Amino acid sequence: MEQQSKRICEKRTYTVDEVAALLGISRTSAYEFVKRGEVKFVKIGASIRISKKSFDEWLDQQNI
Repeated sequence: MEQQSKRICEKRTYTVDEVAALLGISRTSAYEFVKRGEVKFVKIGASIRISKKSFDEWLDQQNI
């Protein structure tokens, strides 16, 4: 799991499944998060890619 997390962090975009894993939420919740417009994303065919920069900025603004 640690190696997978390291590879994920080096990317410029995340998949919905990667965002779900990073946040510890379900895949369905991750799709809802994206649909709410919380972060910038692009749709490539049927795939959604979430901007790492946008995700990181959103995460920094959260009160954790």
